[in-house]
Amino acid sequence: MNFEWTILIALAGAIIAKPASSLLGRYTGWVVSLIPLFIFASLLTHLAPVANGEALIAQLAWVPSLGVELAFRLDGFALLFGLLISGIGTLVVIYAGAYFAEKPSAEIGRFLSLIMLFMTAMLGTVLSDNLIVMFVFWELTSLASFLLIGFDGHKEAARKSALQSLIVTGGGGLALFAGILLIGMTLGTFSFTEILARSNELVASSWAIPIAVLIMIGAFTKSAQFPFHFWLPNAMAAPTPASAYLHSATMVKLGVFLLARFDGMFAGMPGFGHTLVVFGSLTMVVAALQALRAEGFKAVLAQSTVASLGILVMLIGLTGEVAAVATVGFILSHALYKAALFFCAGTAIHATGETRLDKLAGLARFLPVTAVAAVLASLSMAGLPPFVGFISKEYLFEAQLANDWNILPIAAAVLVNAVMVGVAGVVSIRPFYFKSEAEREIHHGETSGLLAGPLLLAAGGILIGLIPAPAGQWLIGPAASALLGQPVDVSFKLWHGLTPMLVLSMLVVAIGAVIVIQWTRIHNALRRYDTLYAFLGDRFYHKALNGVLATARLSTRVLQNGDQHRYTTLVVLAVTLGLAIAFLAAPSADFLASEGSIRISVALVLMLTVVGALATIIVRSLIAGLVSVGIVGFGSAVIFMLNGAPDLALTQMAVETLIVILMTAVLIKLPSRRRHSRTLSERRRDGVIAAGFAVMMFIALASIGVTPIDLRLSDYFGETSYLEAYGRNVVNVILVDYRAIDTLGEIVVVAIATIAAWGLLRGSLKPARNKE
Repeated sequence: MNFEWTILIALAGAIIAKPASSLLGRYTGWVVSLIPLFIFASLLTHLAPVANGEALIAQLAWVPSLGVELAFRLDGFALLFGLLISGIGTLVVIYAGAYFAEKPSAEIGRFLSLIMLFMTAMLGTVLSDNLIVMFVFWELTSLASFLLIGFDGHKEAARKSALQSLIVTGGGGLALFAGILLIGMTLGTFSFTEILARSNELVASSWAIPIAVLIMIGAFTKSAQFPFHFWLPNAMAAPTPASAYLHSATMVKLGVFLLARFDGMFAGMPGFGHTLVVFGSLTMVVAALQALRAEGFKAVLAQSTVASLGILVMLIGLTGEVAAVATVGFILSHALYKAALFFCAGTAIHATGETRLDKLAGLARFLPVTAVAAVLASLSMAGLPPFVGFISKEYLFEAQLANDWNILPIAAAVLVNAVMVGVAGVVSIRPFYFKSEAEREIHHGETSGLLAGPLLLAAGGILIGLIPAPAGQWLIGPAASALLGQPVDVSFKLWHGLTPMLVLSMLVVAIGAVIVIQWTRIHNALRRYDTLYAFLGDRFYHKALNGVLATARLSTRVLQNGDQHRYTTLVVLAVTLGLAIAFLAAPSADFLASEGSIRISVALVLMLTVVGALATIIVRSLIAGLVSVGIVGFGSAVIFMLNGAPDLALTQMAVETLIVILMTAVLIKLPSRRRHSRTLSERRRDGVIAAGFAVMMFIALASIGVTPIDLRLSDYFGETSYLEAYGRNVVNVILVDYRAIDTLGEIVVVAIATIAAWGLLRGSLKPARNKE
């Protein structure tokens, strides 16, 4: 099966998951998991050609006039992500079915539908070869993530966290979109394959630096890099299956995926790699401190995830084959052990209802298999042999030693990885093997659905560690080759001998062991520093958000105070001042020159409309005022008719007639005569503003009359209306074809106005009920 069809299959799963849940009940997770499992198996069939260096391309025209096509690319890096998305997605769906087993079937179906929608967006993002298509899927991941984080909408924390993630990642998405558009403007294409081939041309352009900055902002927000690191731990308000999928194994790595893709283009740009190393190192240090301060089980894991993302960004900033292999290896190992640990954390929380790590103990007696899976996954996270985490950590240190950076990034990596060892030890030992001070009540025990995910992922970590050659040949090597654009000979093995990397790994384990032993003391000491939290947490985000809301409230009080006179005055003054500044800034007054003859018929109609406008101001009767306004509208229709536009004249007459009907219906409910609602001074001020507006509009219309008319658009419509739209009436073709969406909006407005008129008339024509 062609790989691009996997996206449609995932989308079909999102559509059928909810209705299927009412039929399948508690088996929903197992049955729906067959869809991502089929996708995983389909992608496996492409291992051989991709491993041989082939990049599979599929293309389908979408918006050819804008250079946008549904183009998809499957190379080693995309295949690795596709397998992680579908493979871990399969386990997430199974786990979710068991996790929500006691919930109503509709709730299970809704969650699985969102998970499958997210899987669709992820697959579309990593497989897209067109940047515009990639961006569409990129934003869909943010939207699906928002819905999953806020799945428990009755909880305030879930709603706030969902909104925060959407604001941060959505804002970064806008920056990314700007960078993509600049790439299209510079190279005239959005094809990633072509952009990669012309990377020298892109780097040499004057837009190279803005493009690189915008892309980094988009990637940093998605992958929670400093200073956008705060949203990911807060997103732990999502149900555990969503946390395991979105925020440890897949979504948060999209920023890493994007940076790795563009690293081959911008690697030669001065400062690009250094920027990634600096921000990645800063992120992992900040996250490591936050992990030591965190109290919740999932919060500790989330902070360690941010630290891992910082490590990945730092690795992308380094150069050489070893850095590429280290990046790919770390992506694989992290996905395996972190998803497994989130599953274990979810099972512990689900069983006890307790989220704080320091209040969980003695769970191995009740959750023995989960405890074993947590230990296995933690050993891989700690980087101990024979787990794949050990191999990836060896490559991490080798990549750092092979580059010309100073000792600071290496020292940061050692300390952060030591914290990771500490976190691994704490989350696997304390909740499960520490003695509980009180009798623990278990609400939910282990089931096959809750155990499948953590056991398979933990087993995968040790299996790849013991037999690393197949993973190196079929996954790591092709992915690293795709990043570097050239074949990479990967020696992915467990033992590299007595090397400096092994010494650093031993140092990391030693420091990590001390952290495990002294965890409580370190944790309590860091919890006392509120100023540290102010810098490392999301307090700045809340201040910025509150500032925006305060500005919105102020502008509402000033501009949206309910006074229609003020609204009209502000709009008219803005237009008047804008026109006045434009006229005063003109180099000459030639635009005031007059030419042509006066048409008596048009002048008489205009005089009649002026009389109608003046009458509207003078008369006290609302009915008379309505008739006077109608004179202006119908006069405009006559002007259209005299200038050879009967369609516009008929439209204007229809609109005026409808307005008269609507206003008459309203006037039935109002007094027949009006009183002045404005003081004399206010009316004088209004008169001055109206006179100034009239003068500016007169000058503008006069200048238009003497300005040469650009007929290119008119000629285009005239030439193509019949050939392309098969219409002889150009005005109709413009309205129905060239401005179809705009016309649709106008029709909707008229329809709504008609419904409102019907409601008013229906209410006014009801006979009054006799009071008894």
